[in-house]
Amino acid sequence: MGYRVKSKRGTDFRIWANKVLKNYLIRGYSLNEKKLSKQNEQLKELQKSVKILGNILHKKELSQDESSGLLQIISDYAYALEILDQYDYQKLEIGETSRKELYKLTYDEALEKIRLVKNKYANSDLFAREKDQSFQSSIATIYQTFNGKDLYPSVEEKTANLIYLNTKNHSFTDGNKRIAAFLFLYFLKRNAILYDKNGEKRIADNALVALTLMIAVSKTEEKDTIIKGYL
Repeated sequence: MGYRVKSKRGTDFRIWANKVLKNYLIRGYSLNEKKLSKQNEQLKELQKSVKILGNILHKKELSQDESSGLLQIISDYAYALEILDQYDYQKLEIGETSRKELYKLTYDEALEKIRLVKNKYANSDLFAREKDQSFQSSIATIYQTFNGKDLYPSVEEKTANLIYLNTKNHSFTDGNKRIAAFLFLYFLKRNAILYDKNGEKRIADNALVALTLMIAVSKTEEKDTIIKGYL
């Protein structure tokens, strides 16, 4: 109707509508800034509420198991909300990590294990064919020291840097992401932290895929944030 009305109001409408449509075509999406601002405030309130609920669970037993379970779920999700908030404001920090590694990965052993993967999973002759010396450099980097101290003292820090470097350096002609993910899991297993105390995977398959792809498409300047996200 707005495009048919012959009046000043109709003209104003068409100018406004054309501008909106043009933005949709250029940007490919629309944003309701007022709604987003409101949702951001709601998220902050939810975070505060969840923290309070988490404190209640630790200080007082609730009478009903259902209520306790529900609050526990909400409290668990607070961690994810908090991490996302820290990511947005570039405030991610390395949290609690485990001991120093029980086992040290060498370049020769890594190549030996990669050959086993190639024999079983490779679908290309180019799989695991080194292009340069960057793979050897990636292995050496996680064991770098400064003034006699490890730059990456914990297993988690070494593991996070290992998968990041092996994914981003493109050391092989083919299979870089698969090799990076495999060595990530292998390193965790050799250091006895691939599974939790109940024998369950610490990282689900789909999570590993998502994290590896996230590294692959990330920008170089985002490395610290990505690494901290793994921890």
